[in-house]
Amino acid sequence: MTIVKRVHCMNAVIGFILAAGFSIVRAQDAPDVGPHPPGPAKHLESHIGNITGHSQDGKSDYRRYCAGCHGDLGDGNGENAQWLDPKPRDFSLGTFKCRSTPTGTLPTDDDLYNTIGRGLTNSYMPIWNTFSKQQRADLVAYIKTFSPRWDKEKAGEPIKVPTEPPVTIESIAHGKALFTKLECWKCHGPQGKGDGPSAPTLTDSKDQPIRPYDFSSGKDDSRFKCGSTNADLYRIFMTGLDGTPMPSFADNIQPNDAWDLVHFLRTLQVNRHSKENNVLKAADGNIPADVQKSQAPTSGSRNQGLEATTRN
Repeated sequence: MTIVKRVHCMNAVIGFILAAGFSIVRAQDAPDVGPHPPGPAKHLESHIGNITGHSQDGKSDYRRYCAGCHGDLGDGNGENAQWLDPKPRDFSLGTFKCRSTPTGTLPTDDDLYNTIGRGLTNSYMPIWNTFSKQQRADLVAYIKTFSPRWDKEKAGEPIKVPTEPPVTIESIAHGKALFTKLECWKCHGPQGKGDGPSAPTLTDSKDQPIRPYDFSSGKDDSRFKCGSTNADLYRIFMTGLDGTPMPSFADNIQPNDAWDLVHFLRTLQVNRHSKENNVLKAADGNIPADVQKSQAPTSGSRNQGLEATTRN
């Protein structure tokens, strides 16, 4: 073999080696493409009374009844979601509106269990009263698998709901003053019709438009997003509706102040038969100016020791 041929062969070998090495480097730097096998399924439990729910037992019911809206991954992107307003809950965020726990904390198993059985008014989340108690408990456990928050956080401690004081015209009057002072009217409107000046601009935590609650349309069978009783209403604005513009007022008002606000909000439901509307009717429909009243802090409340809200 001539020297020239040997040089050409050597160059070809070197070129091949360099090209192969370059390919190896590129292959090492490239991402692991293609589908991956699913990771091991998490096995979580829920505890509701003496019932223990198991996530692996809730999967089939979730896939059959819930995934169409909430999605197979619990991210709120089910095949029906594009048609729904408001949008389905994104369980992967671990953020829930209806809770008995302080704002920013996880709900209890009972909170999720009750939401499934109660449904969410003014939404496409129905009342799932066809499930057995065990099925609901299993679904709660399965829903918890979608968010990593359940791996490292515990549910919050439920807030204390003190005994409701009597409904008086003074209580309603103070509630009206709080409704103004706390600027509730900016979203819910001066007459509670959900038409306040901020209402058109409100969005949830995923930048989806959201409407304030319309108290004025409430009748005897009306429900709030998270319940129907005065205690439910108290709990709503003392815990807030996480993921929405509705904040918690737990650090702003005393428990008895909160009950006064509850009593005033009931009067905005002008078509509802209630003790609050009966008291207002007895006063000829006139809410007097707010009057300073003494108030003792409620034992066990998160707000104990806070200064009383200044009266207008």
